[in-house]
Amino acid sequence: MDMINVKINGIAVSVPKGSTVLEAARKAGIEIPTLCYMKDKNEIGACRICMVEVNEGRGFRMVTACVYPASDGMEVITNSEKVQKSRKTTLELILSTHDKKCLSCARSTNCELQKLCRDYGVEDDTFEGFKPVYELDYSTPHLVRDNNKCILCRRCVAVCKEQYVSVIGANDRGIDTNIGQAFELSLNSTPCISCGQCTAVCPTGALTEKDDTDKIWDALADPTKTVVVQTAPSVRATLGECFGMPIGTNVEGKMVAALKRLGFNKVFDTDFGADLTIVEEANELIERVKNGGTLPMITSCSPGWVKFCEFYYPDMLKHLSSCKSPQQMTGAVIKTYWAEKEGIDVKDIVSVSVMPCTAKKFEIGREDQSAAGVPDVDIAITTRELSRMIMRAGINFTNLPDEEFDSPLGEDTGAAVIFGATGGVMEAALRTANDWISGRDNADIDYTAVRGTMGLKQATAKLGDMEVKVAVASSASAAKVVMDKIKSGNPDGWTFVEIMGCPGGCVNGGGQPIQPQYIRDTVDLKSVRAKALYDADIASKLRKSHESPAVKALYDGWYNGFGGHKAHHDLHTSYVARKKYRPE
Repeated sequence: MDMINVKINGIAVSVPKGSTVLEAARKAGIEIPTLCYMKDKNEIGACRICMVEVNEGRGFRMVTACVYPASDGMEVITNSEKVQKSRKTTLELILSTHDKKCLSCARSTNCELQKLCRDYGVEDDTFEGFKPVYELDYSTPHLVRDNNKCILCRRCVAVCKEQYVSVIGANDRGIDTNIGQAFELSLNSTPCISCGQCTAVCPTGALTEKDDTDKIWDALADPTKTVVVQTAPSVRATLGECFGMPIGTNVEGKMVAALKRLGFNKVFDTDFGADLTIVEEANELIERVKNGGTLPMITSCSPGWVKFCEFYYPDMLKHLSSCKSPQQMTGAVIKTYWAEKEGIDVKDIVSVSVMPCTAKKFEIGREDQSAAGVPDVDIAITTRELSRMIMRAGINFTNLPDEEFDSPLGEDTGAAVIFGATGGVMEAALRTANDWISGRDNADIDYTAVRGTMGLKQATAKLGDMEVKVAVASSASAAKVVMDKIKSGNPDGWTFVEIMGCPGGCVNGGGQPIQPQYIRDTVDLKSVRAKALYDADIASKLRKSHESPAVKALYDGWYNGFGGHKAHHDLHTSYVARKKYRPE
């Protein structure tokens, strides 16, 4: 690799040829501020916050660090008076059109624009700019768009394009430019898949998840309601970030303790539903393989992926497993088995889920998700929403003791925990399917070939005496590659495919803690968070879903064994072909 030598504020660094000034500065331990930049996704130099002075032998001049190439012998000054004045002026200009209702903004204290204004001493309205007033878009169940807080950085446009969906973009020109949908449609009238990746990269409060916490507070205050909560596998690996804990810290015990202090009557684990999903999914796969069913079978845990398939590949819905997601399976069991066991009327149960995914807010409203005749889950909130509830309640999260989930829906296996990482569902399903097909307890259960954060992985796995080809995809764009291949005749011969709507799986879901972009650029969040889940799997006493005593008890005492009609009624669902654009 060819290297070049650069001086950053007098510090000599050697960087690969082709590096930008921004990358060279990071090598020197200096973080140049950005607002629009996303590595490999949105390198457009639009916001002008990253201006620096460079000298390539012709005297110093101002350039945009995020896109300007470093050259051999270049001198860079990142903090001169001229640079600081430029950045402050740019911030003042941005604020001249910005809705500064910071106190009521969900991103307050975690807003990249707010932080930069504080860093550069921007306090007053220096400029009075053209300030159009936009109506907020509340049309979707999962997010709110407030263009009054948009700074036109186009990060959301970039990630929506990366997801292949591209339902948002820049409309109009000049001072009238705004981010929205074609023909001024509401977001709900487009084939948005509800993945929420746009909310994770927005530097301000222009895109936020729809906050449903008030519904929970109301339920908790109602003495006639039994309020239960379940938490997704990945949330335990991310929630700690909201309280300043290192990325990838497993806070399962503290999370449970916090939920109990919030007043939930029972704290259950979505991992229980994940184990159910594997049992049902493995049984369905075996049935398809043995009886000539539609192959490859594709997982159905990710509502963003399911919605993508319904919009973009409606003629291929038969490939999807009919299994509900772990969220919905847990909700179904709460309102059938658990409700009867406890003698509680299902109408008096408020079932809450804490999810890494904004698409879960959409999923709870889907048809055919009501095993007991009422919605399986009543309220779905994100990891971020839970953190705000904990803060509002004055709970000192980091000092909480570790407490345990409530039985019986709090018991799990290592196979369930890894659901939160891309490849985890595949690995968990193979562990069970291999045992069932072979008729023995197989010791080799680490399917490392399906691990990793790549968008698309392929592997060959042993199921008894059979060798089957499998694929794992994470992100809608990777899903497109997979579906196009299957549509063309499945040339790779896949039998089983896992697809997650978000890159890296649930650990990188649209509802996870928001990290500033420089962290997202320099830290592999997906891998670090996923490691916490794989470590939990290794530490588990049971690592196969079908070995869970709680799962066995449920099937023996309630569902009359594996593969029965009753389980199918409660734990399986159906799909609909969706039109991409609908009238308002």
